[in-house]
Amino acid sequence: MMTTARRHLVLILGDQLDEAASALTDFAPQLDTIWMAEVAEESTHVTSSKQRTTLFLSAMRHFAASLRDKGWPVIYSELDAADNTGTLAGELEKAIAATSPKQLIMTAPGEWRVLQSLRAVASKHALTLDVRDDRHFFSTVREFAQHAEGRKQLRQEFFYREMRQKTGVLMDGKKPVGGQWNFDAENRGSFGKKGPGMLPKPTRFAPDAITQSVMTLVEKRFSDHPGCIATFGWPITRAQGLQVLSDFIEHRLPSYGLYQDAMWEGELWLYHSHLSCVLNLKLLNPRELVAAAEDAYTRGHAPLEAVEGFIRQILGWREYVRGIYWTNMPEYAERNAMQATQALPGFFWTAKTEMACLRDAITQTLEHGYAHHIQRLMVTGLYALLFGVRPQEVHAWYLGVYVDAVEWVELPNTIGMSQFADGGLMASKPYIASGKYIDRMSNHCKGCRFNPALSVGEDACPFTTMYWDYLNKHADSLAKNPRMLMQLKNLNRLSAEDRLAISMQAQQHRDANS
Repeated sequence: MMTTARRHLVLILGDQLDEAASALTDFAPQLDTIWMAEVAEESTHVTSSKQRTTLFLSAMRHFAASLRDKGWPVIYSELDAADNTGTLAGELEKAIAATSPKQLIMTAPGEWRVLQSLRAVASKHALTLDVRDDRHFFSTVREFAQHAEGRKQLRQEFFYREMRQKTGVLMDGKKPVGGQWNFDAENRGSFGKKGPGMLPKPTRFAPDAITQSVMTLVEKRFSDHPGCIATFGWPITRAQGLQVLSDFIEHRLPSYGLYQDAMWEGELWLYHSHLSCVLNLKLLNPRELVAAAEDAYTRGHAPLEAVEGFIRQILGWREYVRGIYWTNMPEYAERNAMQATQALPGFFWTAKTEMACLRDAITQTLEHGYAHHIQRLMVTGLYALLFGVRPQEVHAWYLGVYVDAVEWVELPNTIGMSQFADGGLMASKPYIASGKYIDRMSNHCKGCRFNPALSVGEDACPFTTMYWDYLNKHADSLAKNPRMLMQLKNLNRLSAEDRLAISMQAQQHRDANS
């Protein structure tokens, strides 16, 4: 550890593994020191899965090693060090005492809680904390705030169009390539009865010595945390991330658009990119992903619908949710517009449920720390919404179990889109559907004991039962939303007796799973 005074102590967090980060812009190895810390707090403030903790710690250790190879001084706190305080604040105070820096510098973090903690340490030691814009993103939070100012409603589509115009991505002058901004309607295909057929293999990596040591540490330190660590194969370096990107563009992107919403029993990888973890760790820059996808369209390798759909997730949705997060925290995290009060069912930690779609999605989540966006939104998220789970419990589960989860992106997706707990700030309506949606988009219902067409009776699908119960329970508030009128019209076709039977069966299901 350094014992002489330094000019700057540069703070690098676990989701900031980018040598081009703004915090390192004027880094001088002769004058400055980098600080990184593994602490138990970051795996326990929500219960972080073994896969997620392993990804972060292994990526951090590999990144620190690459910095040292450049001859850059790094103070690195390992989780199992005898004097580790267990908190970022505690480890930062130790580094300040050792280096006596004149200033602290960091790139804007991905979590409000972390920023407040580090600011408090800086204030305690009468040090300036220079928080610099995260250049990893296409826009700044200030730009999003300007977009939002004076608008009665925020909608991702309009922000996305502004981003396309600003960057020139998929633009033909002032018009979108292909004559339309959004090809979402073309990207809702299912695999049909024959299934997906031969799928491209995912790009996975055998753990090296550093990762193996982290796996051993995680098994020892967090033995009671959820998940299976033996299957770990995620990219944990920039070089590996680039390999995954290349593989996705070559083998998956052409079919990504059509099948991005499709599900199939036992098939977790399908045509998705598996890049969100390295993207959110900042090992890859989103501009690289967008440029690679746009190039695939330009050279005729992938259709416009697939390329636009992929780019929209990065240039549109990802930037949009970050703006929502930082312009509405900290109160946003406590929103509960639908007054949901149920506890998260215990099978979310075990996958022991008779519902085939939930069993499959949760099993792969626990085994790999991964599920694609429709499994999160329209299976686990939909079930929690219809069940009436307190949104903060849903948030804690998502943040803890998925390897790509960082709060700036996970929280708005959960509170706003998945659980509609912000009352419509982020999404124009609650994403609710009966079991028939899952039947249409997957083969789960074929092997399930529940019938998605039934809302009452022993064989009724809990999704279908709770869908009608949700509409009935929230009819008055949902009637104010024009996008819900058709669903409410269908509800009104049910007799009072039918509604009562549905309500009773929904409550029985909640009681049995609480």
